[in-house]
Amino acid sequence: MCGRMTLTRSGSEIAEYFALEMQAEEVADVDGQPLRPRFNIAPSQTIATIVRTPEGARTLAWKEWGLVPSWSKTRSMRTPLFNARSETAHEKPSFRAAWKRRRCLVVADGFYEWTPRNRGHQPYHFRPRSSSLLGFAGLFEEWQGEGGEVVESCTVLTTEANADLEGIHHRMPVILDSSDFDVWLDPGAEQASLLSLMTAAAGTLEARAVDRRVNNARIDDADCLMPPQDEASDDSRFDAPLTAETKAVEQGELFGSGDSAKPDPRARGKR
Repeated sequence: MCGRMTLTRSGSEIAEYFALEMQAEEVADVDGQPLRPRFNIAPSQTIATIVRTPEGARTLAWKEWGLVPSWSKTRSMRTPLFNARSETAHEKPSFRAAWKRRRCLVVADGFYEWTPRNRGHQPYHFRPRSSSLLGFAGLFEEWQGEGGEVVESCTVLTTEANADLEGIHHRMPVILDSSDFDVWLDPGAEQASLLSLMTAAAGTLEARAVDRRVNNARIDDADCLMPPQDEASDDSRFDAPLTAETKAVEQGELFGSGDSAKPDPRARGKR
C-alpha cells in the first residue's frame, strides 16, 4: 500500500524534475503560498499531482487524496480509495474510467511503510537513492454534488513490492521512471504500454526506520523522520518471510473492499 508520503522539495526542484511548462514560482501550495515541507502527508489531505493539459504540457494540480468516482452519490466513500491495485484498476468500476482518460503523476520525495502488526508495526521511510523526487502512477476524477460542489480527487496505484521492501511490506506504490512520464500521461497510450509500466525496479530506494510519531496523521514535522526512540526497530525481526495468512489478512483489510466498490447504475453511459 501507500498510505503516507513526504514532499519536502522546493517548487523549482519539482518544476525541473517533472519538466513543467510553468515558472518555478508558479509551483506553489494550494493556497498560492510558497511550498512548505510536508513530512507526514495522509489520505484525505490535498496532494500535488502532475497532469497533462490539452496542449500536451505538464502542469501542477492539487487534488484530494482518496478518489471519489464521478458516479458516487456522495463524496464520502464507505472505504477511502487512496490506493488502487495496478493489476486490476483498468477493469474495476471505481477506477476504469480514470484509467482510460484521467491518469496523473503523484509528486513525493518519499513514502512510509509499516511492518505487519505481528512484527512490531514499525514504520520505515523510503526515499530515492539517486534522484530528488518520485513520480507515483496515479488516477484522478472530478466529482460534482447536487449543490454544485466539485471535488478533484486521486488515488495512488500500487504493485507487488520489490526487494527494496523485503521483510517490511508486500505492496508498494508504482514508481515511474522519468522516461515513462509521457507514456503514462498520454491519453492515447495503448493498454499494453500502460500495463508494462506497473512494475517496480529494485535497487532504487533506501529505507530507514523512523519514530512511531508518524503514526499520528496530525503530526507533520521534521521529527517524523527521526530514528526510533525504542528498540522495536531491530532489523533482525524482519528476517522471516511474510506468511500467506498474513498477506491474505492485510490484502483484505487494505485493498479488498476498495476494489469491490459498485457503480451507481444511473451513471451508465456517462463519461
